[in-house]
Order: sequence, then structure tokens, then C-alpha cells
Amino acid sequence: MLIAQSGGPTAVINQSLVGAVMEAKKHAAIEKIYGALHGIQGILNEDLIDLGKESKSTLEAVASTPSAALGSIRRKPSRSDCTAIFRILEKYNVRYFFYIGGNDSAETTYIINEEAKRANYQLRCFHICKTIDNDLRQNDHTPGFGSAGKFVAQAFMGDNLDNLALGGVKINVVMGRHAGFLTATAALARQDEDDGPHLIYLPERPFAMSRFVKDVKAVHKKLGRCLIAVSEGIVDAQGTPIVVQAAPSNETDAHGNIQLSGTGALGDILAQEIRNKTKISRVRADTFGYLQRSFTGCISEVDAKEAFGVGTTAVKEATRGNIDGSIAIKRKPGRKYAVEFKRVSLKSVAKESRHMPDRFINKASNHVTQAFIDYAAPIIGNLPKVGKLKGVAVKKEEKQRTRP
Repeated sequence: MLIAQSGGPTAVINQSLVGAVMEAKKHAAIEKIYGALHGIQGILNEDLIDLGKESKSTLEAVASTPSAALGSIRRKPSRSDCTAIFRILEKYNVRYFFYIGGNDSAETTYIINEEAKRANYQLRCFHICKTIDNDLRQNDHTPGFGSAGKFVAQAFMGDNLDNLALGGVKINVVMGRHAGFLTATAALARQDEDDGPHLIYLPERPFAMSRFVKDVKAVHKKLGRCLIAVSEGIVDAQGTPIVVQAAPSNETDAHGNIQLSGTGALGDILAQEIRNKTKISRVRADTFGYLQRSFTGCISEVDAKEAFGVGTTAVKEATRGNIDGSIAIKRKPGRKYAVEFKRVSLKSVAKESRHMPDRFINKASNHVTQAFIDYAAPIIGNLPKVGKLKGVAVKKEEKQRTRP
């Protein structure tokens, strides 16, 4: 077998890698376990390592370490790439191919699978789900989302206390191109009614700058402060990303995605608008950027366990017979949180993404509902509790009596 990682790293992507490798060692049908460095580029360059020779202690340490241990890539294979890939796979007698990644990686797996059929090359192709954006079709949620969401929630908990101490407006831009799931996890930071984020804007709803300013002014008038969560992919009524309007970018990846992360442009745009259109003097903005993906020490236990599970399930499914597919996480019905891992077709996951359902977004399109909190809380796991002073005011006469 050969396994590789693709797309953005996450805090638990190595759990899936190690889960697949450890499961493969149990199957006599799999004699060698190769890892390709930097995705399909590693296959084309024959940059392979023998994962079967890695010790159990090394694999366990790697499993609990964030980011992609094999290295990653964003590359869409052409037909000529596939021809070259099959030639190399045949050279190493590879008959099982596993690709860990998001919807673009599922598309790559689908392309390789279809080309293998066309070339009459016997190859079992499996996509192992992963993405912090949580936007894979067929999945209730995806590995990486829980840990990234835990980082976002805890970052907003701290920022809320900062904002409470100094007042003013604070804007935090969170990853999310087409889906607002990750940005929405900021809502889990709220422990008291007046806690932020007070406003949340997601790419599923058209963003209007005039309404944004009005919302901020209303919150600030009431509380003397306002903490805001914004998805990097927010768009106007015509579907054009706000950040592209003000700061056009021609940078795209192999799958045609416009570069949104790695810049503070959107936060600067929104902060400047508040400065220009209000009398609020203290306005700040931060962009979480890539920090959300592989933050050490902020890993959801549920996320890690499920990431390992999809890796092991992929190998189990692949060795059962002449089948291909993607491993999806399905939530079981009932009040108690439980999931199962199911094989679904590659085509049903590839390329297209899913979005936050309407029931997760409030009517004003500036926050989330309790339904989202109930959905996300068990995936993210326990969060710290913060302490606040009771704030009992000292009466003026007491002040005068105690004055020297």
C-alpha cells in the first residue's frame, strides 16, 4: 500500500496516517507500507519512505503531533501525471492507495481511481477525510475541525476578556472559504450573556458593509465594546469575496481556489470601515490565519480519536474486496453523542463543498443558533472556565468613612 497526505495540515491528520499504518500491519494482504513525501509529487519523484519499518513508539509519537508528517501539497493530477503514477505504483507493486485530505484531495483520489480503471490497472483507491473547514459532503463533521474549533473558541475566550478590560471593537478573521463552521465555533467561547463574540459573519450569508457598521454601533452602544468573528470568505450579494473587492489577488492553487489566507487585508478593511463610519476610537483586527491548523496543546480528544478511526476504517474497507471510496463520519441519532465511520463513493465527496445549514444561523445573519452550539460542543470538547469578579459596588458613604 501507499499512503500520502494532501491539502492544509491539521492537528490530527497524523492520527489518520498512523491509524491506517497500524491497521495495515494486521493484514497479510499488505506486504509493504509506503509513504509518499508531499502527496502525489512524492509519488512522481519516487520520494517514498518505508512506514512498515517505523517503530510503534515512533508512530504513536507522530500520531499525537500536529501537521502533516509526510509533508503535503496542493496539486491536481493531469492524465499524463496519472500515467506516470501508475508506472511508479506498478514498479513498487502498489495495489492500495490512500490519500488523506479534503474535497480537493477527494477529487484527486477520484481522478486517479478513474484513470486506473481506464488503464486497466488494478488499484484500490481510498480517500480519508480531513479538513478544518468541516465542509466535506457526506460527513457530519471532519477530522481537524474539532481541534481547530477548540483553538478558535479558546482564542475568543481570551480575546473576550481582553476586550472586556479595555473596551472598543475587536475583529478576528477566521478561516472558512465557503463554509462558516470554523468561524461559528467562536460562539462556544461565550459563558455569560454579555460575552463575545457579539457578532458572527459567515460566507453562507451575503455581507453588507452598511449593515455590519449598524450592527457594531448597536452592540457598542449597549455594552461599550464589541467582539466580532468573521469568516475569511464572506461575500457580497453578488458572491464576490469582500477581501478580493478591496485587495484583488490573482494567486490561486492547482484546484482554482483564490488565495484568502496568509493576509490581514480583510481585518484591515473592516476595521477601517468602523473607524470611518463611527466615533469609536479603539478598533483593532487580527487574522488567525494558519495558526488554527496545527496548534500544539489545543487538540480535541474526540477529534484525535475519530481521526485515528477513519484511518483504520479505510484499510479495513480496502482489504475487503474490489471496492473504492471515501471514509465519512456519520453521527448516530439520539441525545448521546456517538458516531460511526461509513464508506461512501469518491464522487459524492470530491470537489464540491457543503455549507452551514440554515438552522445553524440566526435570522439576522450575524450570529449562530443554539442548534449549532449543540452540534459543535461535543466535537470540540471541554473548554476552560473563566472567573470574574462579582462587581459589587462600594457605596459612596463607605468610601468617605474609610478616607484618611
